[in-house]
Parts: sequence; C-alpha cells; structure tokens
Amino acid sequence: MRNYTKIFLLLIPLLFILPIYFSAADKKADLSSEDIYKERMALYLKAEATSQIPWYYFAAVDSYERGLRRARNDLPEEEGFIAIHYTNEEWAGELNPNKDDNNAVSISLFGGVGLDGNGDGKADINDDEDVLYTFAQHLAGFGRNEEDIRIGLWDYYQRDKAVELITGHAKVYKKFQTLNLRENSFAVPLHYNYSYRSTWGDGRGWGGRRIHEGTDIFADYGTPVKSTSYGIVELKGWNKYGGWRVGIRDIHNVYHYYAHLSRFEDGIERGTIVEPGQVIGYVGSSGYGKPGTQGKFPPHLHYGMYRDNGFIEWSFDPYPSLRRWEQLDRQKKNN
Repeated sequence: MRNYTKIFLLLIPLLFILPIYFSAADKKADLSSEDIYKERMALYLKAEATSQIPWYYFAAVDSYERGLRRARNDLPEEEGFIAIHYTNEEWAGELNPNKDDNNAVSISLFGGVGLDGNGDGKADINDDEDVLYTFAQHLAGFGRNEEDIRIGLWDYYQRDKAVELITGHAKVYKKFQTLNLRENSFAVPLHYNYSYRSTWGDGRGWGGRRIHEGTDIFADYGTPVKSTSYGIVELKGWNKYGGWRVGIRDIHNVYHYYAHLSRFEDGIERGTIVEPGQVIGYVGSSGYGKPGTQGKFPPHLHYGMYRDNGFIEWSFDPYPSLRRWEQLDRQKKNN
C-alpha cells in the first residue's frame, strides 16, 4: 500500500508539468451551436487577416465541404470546427513515405500542400488553423478580388458547379453577416387552406414515364409560397413540366424547387438572396405545355429537394423536412 502511495505522490507533480491535450473534437462536443459558430468565425477572421480574402468566402467553402461530407459515404465526418478535407496524400505529398508527416519542410519537398498556420512548428492535417491557412494561401495565390477568387476555386475543385455554389454561399453569408442560418420555414402560410401527403416516388405519365420527385402541397390559387431556407435564387422561369418555377440553393448545397406557380413575387430574380418565410411566388397550376399553359391539374405547389455531392445531384424525399418545418412554425405561432 505504501508503494502505491509513493507512486501516486510522484505522479502528482507531473499533472502540473505535462500538457493536457484536448482535440478540437473533444472541445466541440461540449459546446453549444452558438459557441461552435463563434469558434468557426474566429478561424475565418484569422484566415481573412493572413490572406486578405473576406471571411465569408472561407465560410462558404467550409459550408460547401460540410455539405459534401453529409452527402457522401467516402468522406469522413469532420472532427473539428472546419470541414475542408485534404487526403493524407494531398497534404503530405503523394510520394512522401510518411503519410502522417507534419513537418512543413519535408511536406514541401515531396510536393504536399500542408502548411503551418498557427506557428507551432507543425503542419498538422488535424489542426483547424493549419487546414484553413493552407486553403487560404491557395486562394490568395490567385489574387484577392472576386474574379481571382473564382479562378482559385476552379483550380482547386475543377468544377464549374462547385464555384457557382460556393460563390452563392458567400453572398448569403455576406448579406446576413452571421453563421447562424439554421432557421427554416414551412412552404406556405399556416393560416391558408392547404393539404399534402408523401408523394415522392409516385408514377407520372405526362411527357413520358417518370417518378414524382417531390411533395405536392394543394392550396387555392394565389396562396403565397415561402422560401423554406436561407439561400440564393439559382433559377427562375418556365419549364414545360413545372411551369413557372423557382429554384433556390441553400448553404448546405441543397436545391429547393418550387413549381406550378401562378406568378412570381416582385423582386425575385436569379441571384436574389432570400430567407426563411420570405414570399417568392404564388400557388397556381402552370405547366404541362408551352409557356403560359395553366389549368391542366388542380392548383398546388410542387416542392422538391435535390442534394449535390460534388459530382452529381439527386432528388430525395422532402416530406419529412416539410413536416418538421410545419411543426416548428406551429410552435412559433403558439409561443
């Protein structure tokens, strides 16, 4: 017993000498959503200070990559505050025999991209500051105006759609000046007459056999249609199937599709930034024909959701989301 006591007494000083390491994942697990946003914003602002690129571009890239992680099985869930993903080969260099290398000099010799962003002498792929600094330096190498940044994004992602989504996200963050854009809204006002059920995957015959990629919300002509999310109008106009329709891209890379409108709300144009609950159009029965065709079916809103994974985009059932947003709107109304 006395031996154990002696060992314990010897170990006590070490508790004050040896540093205790907490990973970003450990820290994040104990934080509220608001605190996580504060941590992320601090990282974005530091990247802005070192690169002279506005913080909302880093927020946009981070949001885009977080959306990719949610949409794909081949990407791990981020452990820290930043979702930007590098493979070990990209970070350390494809020919580097040490795939876990965190020495900035040897990483550079082997053609890796990893940099030391916080001055601790390591280029650590698991360190949020190092990852964000590395990406910021890539962008800064092309310049700091909007067109330069677009070129830098294209060089990194080699995909026009990625550039479009990220620059759209950046405009949303710039307008609202916050990372807390979690709010959603149901697609029509609760005090109007409407009904809906899950219709995703049902068969459709007009224009050829196809499945129904959305949920139909039946309502009277002229019922306001609201944006369900923060986002940017990516598309507006006529489609022979959807009639007068609006497409909005949110900051999670999800495309929200509103079809069969009778008309658009004034001021809704391609590039317009919207927020949850904002009226974007009105229920109608347009579609199934040439521009202006109306009345081939009862008035309703066709609402669809499509997820982008960095390569392709596919539809998924919006009904669970609509039900959740409807319930949240009812709770707000009752409080």
